Amino acid sequence: MDWERLGFDFQKTLGHVKFTWSNGSWDEGVLDAEPYLKVHTMSSAIHYGQGIFEGAKAHHCADGVVRLWNIDANARRLALGCERMMMPVVPKQTFVQACEWAVAANFAFVPPYETKGAMYLRPFVFGHGPQLGLSPAPMFHFCVLAIPVASYYSSGLAPIDVLVVDSNDRAAPQGVGHVKASGNYGSDIKVSITARADGFSSVLYLDPKEKAYVEEFSVSNFIGIKYDGPTFVTPDTDTVLESTTNDLLMQLARSLGWTVERRPIHVSELAEFDEVAGCGTAVIMMGIRSITHKQTVYHYDSIDYVSRLYHHYRAIQFAENPDIFGWGTPCASLQDLGKL
Repeated sequence: MDWERLGFDFQKTLGHVKFTWSNGSWDEGVLDAEPYLKVHTMSSAIHYGQGIFEGAKAHHCADGVVRLWNIDANARRLALGCERMMMPVVPKQTFVQACEWAVAANFAFVPPYETKGAMYLRPFVFGHGPQLGLSPAPMFHFCVLAIPVASYYSSGLAPIDVLVVDSNDRAAPQGVGHVKASGNYGSDIKVSITARADGFSSVLYLDPKEKAYVEEFSVSNFIGIKYDGPTFVTPDTDTVLESTTNDLLMQLARSLGWTVERRPIHVSELAEFDEVAGCGTAVIMMGIRSITHKQTVYHYDSIDYVSRLYHHYRAIQFAENPDIFGWGTPCASLQDLGKL
């Protein structure tokens, strides 16, 4: 691997882990070297969107140990998504073991500590098998891919310009915005590509009902920072996926003595923030330079506090600082997992 040229793109590795659910239970799983899945043409995932996915990471840390990051939270969120989409829940033990297996089998592709890259894990569950009517699929696959990555944005933490979207909704009230359903993301492609053509690196969605409250960025949660405190503010809404990264950043901010507020954020409050950032598993944190809403442009001249929080977070993530929260989990070897 050319670690210096690593980006956030697909990289072929040695294989992915695949479990199959049929006759009421999950099987023992296999490591599949083939990057293609054979599914029925009438699979419910293809026609009715019965599928969810997760995003997790493993890191080669400063002490030489490879650790899964906040993996229990990913297991809980996947289980919530399975329940909402009428799919069999993947037990936490199975989920964690599958992630460990995927990392261990592709250990040679885990970016070295010095690169500050990560092994991005993509667990997903989908329905397949012959299913013409709208009902739960007769069979399901649970898979975990492991892909070495660098930052989602090549600019890293460098601030970006964002456009507020009024003409499209991120998710519907009382819909599936609170889970990582596959269909939630397809509608964003056109919106984001159009914004990029106009010079914006991302978009910011407002609530679908009133178009007055901040929801989230295209692929990350919203964070506003006020120097008075300092205060960390993030939206409280049930139409947005609860970011596992945002949860950790809130814990970290509190531990640093910051005030943390999770509440509705009116779009007019964009003028009151001293700094703005996005956060998520893929992006970690991204600084925001400006947010354009109709004829108004909100400028943010600093990412000082964003950068402080980011570096505190990354130092724990790579075991450079003590993990007092217990967020990292040492990854088992193939031998420990009984897969040799």
